Amino acid sequence: MGAFSRFIAHLYTLFLVFFTVLFLELVILVRSVAGTIGYNADDHPITTAHYLKLIEEKNPASRYRVAGKEPKECSVCLSVLEDGDEIRRLKCKHTFHKGCVDKWLEQDRATCPICRRLVLPEAIVVRYSQRRQIQPHRRRREFYGGSDEELILLLTSLHGNYMRRFM
Repeated sequence: MGAFSRFIAHLYTLFLVFFTVLFLELVILVRSVAGTIGYNADDHPITTAHYLKLIEEKNPASRYRVAGKEPKECSVCLSVLEDGDEIRRLKCKHTFHKGCVDKWLEQDRATCPICRRLVLPEAIVVRYSQRRQIQPHRRRREFYGGSDEELILLLTSLHGNYMRRFM
């Protein structure tokens, strides 16, 4: 008889844990849906892929054609530009290998490596730098909107201290 009552107690505890997790998943779902209703793209950081797409739109890549007697060189890698190399000419008229300047633009604040003129509008650069500054643990907290302590408090307030049954 004692084994049966322990079995029922464990079954009850598992039932509470299951429905608590189900409730928390529903809360997360509702928060994520409610967060997208008032979504404003200007408030959130942009991804690296979107950032590079914006750079491509503002400063399209092309193929280098040798014109003139003196060969140009890429100021990032310091190698000579050869006929047919994929290049990116910025608005300031400086020319670089596409791969070299794209890596520079990803890590710097979207400026020309030579004259430091902005390649993209300041608002886009700020949104991209925000994405790079968010730490992984902050991303996780922003997903469900609270701290671990708040989650523990919610669990204990809903069902009491049922975890001691397992210990």
